[in-house]
Amino acid sequence: MLKFYFNGSPNPTKVALFLEEAGLPYEAIPVDTRKGQQFNPAYLAVNANGKVPAIVDGDTVVFDSNAILLYLAEKTGKFLPPPAARGELLSWLMFVATGVGPFSGQAVHFRHFAPEPVPYAHNRYQYEAERHYGILDQRLASRRYLVGDAYSIVDMAAWGWARMVPYMLGGEEAWAKFPNVKRFVDEIAARPAAARALALKDKHTFKAEMDEEARSHMFKHLARRAG
Repeated sequence: MLKFYFNGSPNPTKVALFLEEAGLPYEAIPVDTRKGQQFNPAYLAVNANGKVPAIVDGDTVVFDSNAILLYLAEKTGKFLPPPAARGELLSWLMFVATGVGPFSGQAVHFRHFAPEPVPYAHNRYQYEAERHYGILDQRLASRRYLVGDAYSIVDMAAWGWARMVPYMLGGEEAWAKFPNVKRFVDEIAARPAAARALALKDKHTFKAEMDEEARSHMFKHLARRAG
């Protein structure tokens, strides 16, 4: 059975969505990053980068959420646009992988977790996150889904982060700038598989506190700076 290493953050959640949508049997293996479990030798043997998610599918190991989505879609033949849209698929999937995800993550970090205010970094990542969601919003203004006419892994990849827009950009009022993204997020959230994907984290007990122990595992650069 496929092993799925996860926690409740955006990147594992998008993979959980695919697994639930496709009806693939899997073993969910929690990795509590606030306890430093991502750095256990056994997990580093799966993902040398020490991040979640990762999967082990027989003899195949895949890490990075977008790589996992593409691997599973190609393996199962599910949630892929038509072959003629291959270029669009790769382009928008990589747009999420290299733009939406990283800038969203940094926007969250400097808004909620930086140990002291860093106005330049905060402004930069808020701007870039907004810019990327503006591109998605424009794309979705004239289409239901991001690539092709049907729901695909690109939509799953974008949904993982887009559902967090209020948290990263300052509250529910942030949606006013991205009405098409809001419609898109709500449509996917209404799918039964999305509810199951979001509920997966509740079946396990993850550390909730962002205390000094958690910071030492999540933000290792702080120790380097102190040195």
